[in-house]
Amino acid sequence: SDTGSQKDRVVTEEEWLQKWQMGNTGFHKEQVHPLLQKYLDVLLNGRSGLRIFFPLCGKAVEMKWLADMGHNVVGVEVSEQALKDFFTEQNLPYCEEPVPEISGAKKFQSVSGNISLYCCSIYDLSSSIVGKFDGVWDRGALVAVNPCDRQRYVSLMITLLEKKSSYLLVTVSYDPNKHKGPPFYVPESEIKSLFG
Repeated sequence: SDTGSQKDRVVTEEEWLQKWQMGNTGFHKEQVHPLLQKYLDVLLNGRSGLRIFFPLCGKAVEMKWLADMGHNVVGVEVSEQALKDFFTEQNLPYCEEPVPEISGAKKFQSVSGNISLYCCSIYDLSSSIVGKFDGVWDRGALVAVNPCDRQRYVSLMITLLEKKSSYLLVTVSYDPNKHKGPPFYVPESEIKSLFG
């Protein structure tokens, strides 16, 4: 396979939590991603007030950037620290509440109400809990998902999309035999077969 030795690699939830705890978050960027800026019109497609989903959001600065434009942002992340850091670093007051449908999950919501971040496994979410979305900004989710879970991830994402939605996906290209990931290498052919 062209994914080299990565296909059996599994990164546990504990390892992700440890990355946030240790500050080993080189994947976090302090600036709005240039590809989101470049393709923003593709995501928005002339529409305003969209519901935009950030899978495995971390503390992405793009969440506030899009919310400031009048969009409703929903994210999901296993690290509570990442979510709290987001609100603190963006100077946004927030409230915290349990998510009754998901044992142990929490929702952090900006006081303004236009940013809602769920602290749980993405696989615990469903459209009955978070609704459906007009757009997705997947900057580091598909490439972070364990290769064995990609089909499960994409199947979930498809159930969260409105009929006329836009999905912006960023991947990385490199020789997967030289790097064990994450980020994982996801060849274009696999993206096409996953999303259909």
